Parts: sequence; C-alpha cells; structure tokens
Amino acid sequence: MVIASRNPVHSVLFLILAFFNASGIFMLAGAEFLALLLIVVYVGAVAVLFLFVVMMLDVDFAEMREGFLQYLPIGAMIAIVLAIELILVLGGNAIGPEAAATAVQPIPDMDKVSNIQAIGDLLYTRYIFFFQLSGMVLLVAMIGAIVLTLHHKPNVRRQNIAVQVNRDAKAAIKNVNVEPGQGI
Repeated sequence: MVIASRNPVHSVLFLILAFFNASGIFMLAGAEFLALLLIVVYVGAVAVLFLFVVMMLDVDFAEMREGFLQYLPIGAMIAIVLAIELILVLGGNAIGPEAAATAVQPIPDMDKVSNIQAIGDLLYTRYIFFFQLSGMVLLVAMIGAIVLTLHHKPNVRRQNIAVQVNRDAKAAIKNVNVEPGQGI
C-alpha cells in the first residue's frame, strides 16, 4: 500500500505501519533492541520528517499522471530483471548446502543473556573505539551544522547576562530631590 497509494500522506502513514510491522517481527524473533531501534530511528525521525515534508508540499497529481505511461516500459523491464534475480536466488543455486545445514540447526543457549546486554557488552568492550569514533563524527557533524546555519547580524542587540546580573542597583538609578513646583 505504500507504493500503491495515490495520496502521499496515506503512503507515508502506510510506511509507518510497515515499520511497526517489521518491528513486531523483530520482537517475535527475540531481537528487542533492533525492534525498538527501528521504531525510534525510522518512525520517530525519518517517517515523521517525510510526513511533514509531504504535507507542506503542494503536489500536483494531474501532472504526475501525465508522465506515467512514458516510464512504463523501463519500469516493466526493471521489474522483470528483479523477478529473474529473485527466482535465481530462491531457486537454490545461490545458496550452498553449508548455509542450508546451518539454517536448520537450533539456536544455541546464550547463557541467559538478553540481546540488549549482549549488544552492550560488544559495544563497550570489543568495539569501544568504533563506538566512540562514531559519536565523535556525529558531534562534529552537529557542530558543523550549527556553525553553517548560525549567522550573527551586527544590527541585532544581544543580552549579556553577566553584565545584567553584576549591575549595581544604586549605580543604575539616580535619585534626585525635586523641590515642589520646580520640575526636573
């Protein structure tokens, strides 16, 4: 329904539903971390971004329908090639007997360790350097995005909080004794 829906908002909502379905399958397979990661990353960020971008765009559907038939032969040819590749892979020619024998073996007992604990153990022991490096890359990317989008305008007045807090009230206000009838 994601690609068959004519309305882009409905298409994105079906995409969110597909992510939740894939997350449910991961949950049933025992991969809780991947299931929650799929929901947080894809549904929480990417799909919501797509939804808001599609809602902001003024899409002209009549113009999209006009050019549909000119791309039909190329699309059909790509679909046929992909179908042939799928038949070759699922036909068993690409999968050797070793892979089939490994697939039918039972999953070994992991000594009562959950997936999240196993991933945490690997991330913070064996792959700590790569984990820290990826965090640094994300930090540099975030700082770079802030630097590129931050523009200081010279005409805009900015607050200096330290000066405001350290200001003496006696020096800021000047009390003047005005005689009655004299004015200022």
